[in-house]
Amino acid sequence: GVLAGSNELMTPVADLLEMSGPITDPNTSFLLERGLKTLGIRVEAHNRNGQLVAEFLESHPKIEKTYYPGLESHPDHQVAGRLMAGYGGVVTFLVKGGLQETLDFIDRTTIPYLSPSLGGVESIIDPVAPMSFWKMSREERESIGMFDNLVRLATGIEDPEDIIADLKQALE
Repeated sequence: GVLAGSNELMTPVADLLEMSGPITDPNTSFLLERGLKTLGIRVEAHNRNGQLVAEFLESHPKIEKTYYPGLESHPDHQVAGRLMAGYGGVVTFLVKGGLQETLDFIDRTTIPYLSPSLGGVESIIDPVAPMSFWKMSREERESIGMFDNLVRLATGIEDPEDIIADLKQALE
């Protein structure tokens, strides 16, 4: 990971590092520094793509429900608007149907990678229940809101029109 902040917050950290020494190797430090240089534009792309994808999914007839704090339909939209400078790139939604319809939809996508990760430059998609909650019974998963048709899409920095077109063809 990386720690970043104002001089006031970072000075005690820098003091500690002077006493204890650096804890990352030079290559890791280089990669972290390089990533921080583009963090702002990547976050902007994630926010933009998340919002546009969420709006598309919320209006699609084959989507049962879309969860994204940037949508006015989200129960915490007002709070998120006060606390956040963007709503992020992660969009969660329920595909109409069950597990098989959800897996078929995911299989038809071509842009996102199938993976239980998020926050990268590539879009990532996963069926939440079988990938992250596979140890739980269906009843246990559903009791905490992890339904078989729940999908998590972490939008990357691809063109949002391309992501939406891919989702559209996969839903049809």
